[in-house]
Amino acid sequence: MTPTLASSIKHSVLVGRQAIFDRHKEVFGYELLYRDGQSNSAQVVDGDEATARVMVNTFLEMGIDQIAGAGQAFINMTASFFLSQNYEVLPKNNVVLEVLESIEPTPLVMQSLARARQLGYQIALDDFIVRDSHRALLDVADFVKVDILALTRQQLLEQIKVLKQYPVRLLAEKVEDQDVFSLCYEEGFEYFQGYFFCKPQIMEGVKLSGNRMAIVLLLAKLQDPDIKMEDLEELVGNDLALSLKLLRFVNSASVGLPRVVDSIGHAVGMVGTERMRQWASLLILANTSGKPSELMRIALIRGRMCQELSRLQEASTSQGFTVGLFSVLDAYFDCEMKQLIADLPLSSEIRLALTDRQGRLGEILTCVMAYERGDWDQIEGSRFAPHVLRQEYFLSAEWANDVMRTTLAGNGK
Repeated sequence: MTPTLASSIKHSVLVGRQAIFDRHKEVFGYELLYRDGQSNSAQVVDGDEATARVMVNTFLEMGIDQIAGAGQAFINMTASFFLSQNYEVLPKNNVVLEVLESIEPTPLVMQSLARARQLGYQIALDDFIVRDSHRALLDVADFVKVDILALTRQQLLEQIKVLKQYPVRLLAEKVEDQDVFSLCYEEGFEYFQGYFFCKPQIMEGVKLSGNRMAIVLLLAKLQDPDIKMEDLEELVGNDLALSLKLLRFVNSASVGLPRVVDSIGHAVGMVGTERMRQWASLLILANTSGKPSELMRIALIRGRMCQELSRLQEASTSQGFTVGLFSVLDAYFDCEMKQLIADLPLSSEIRLALTDRQGRLGEILTCVMAYERGDWDQIEGSRFAPHVLRQEYFLSAEWANDVMRTTLAGNGK
């Protein structure tokens, strides 16, 4: 692969991640999603080896810790990558090497997998289905990932029965709602991958509790476009816990103000009502109990990324942030989005973006959510270059981590 080609591929590479949860809905790690934006180009003549090498270099340059945090990083590997032993540049302590379902357990492949384990790497079998020709792989695996959507309930139970005979940990993939999560939980899966935590668990006839209704009303007041500085100061000041957390956040390194702020009025005066409304809103969500902390991280990443992409499109950055942050409200409150925002004083542009994904903000939110899920085909026709999306995603992820360290400090979350 020539330097020019390598540079071209790297410029177009798309890198994302998908959370993997344990049985307590805490993040265990992330599967790292990857695609070369030029993978369909005739000039990429080196095949999967070339793009795999760029993938690993990209992960190393960005930093595995930056992408996966303190958790495990699950990375897909091709047979040639195992055979060439190029994975040895990856750290052993927080990387899980995934064996793609297309890999045949030839003697050379089995030897390579055994060597990887001897070196200290963990092995996961991706989209694995038990069959006699592939059972040998179970002897060198630490995790088995099962595609829940590819199996009937009876087939799933039969697979689990066989897999439990081996010392492997079961990971359910494509867990897209709470019902599927509950099923997999009951059947003994230890880990869960999918967007079930982003989906509202709506129960007919059940209304918001008084406590949660109060939170929604507070969010509504914060979104009032005509709110005055003194009204905002009073609104936040009436909630002592919110005031303290907001002051701690405003004085944190992630905000970077030039001097210490010692009152809500002082903070509003320094940064303006718009930013204070945003920060107060995210703090309210951050301290809403009963949901995985990853949901807050998703909200922050979407908020910041929508904000920055709106800036590039010369759209309202504050509206972009609000659309991203509020895109998870239905999951937070287990309520239909249209019902939830009915009484919020939001602009028509924000409403259309949140409920119908329409308008410029809706287009930006759709692009951000597609990147988040690794739905690369959907973003190919977007207004943004791959390297721009990749950069904004990981800058947003880094910012979200900083905010969460500040806002959740001392909360026991």
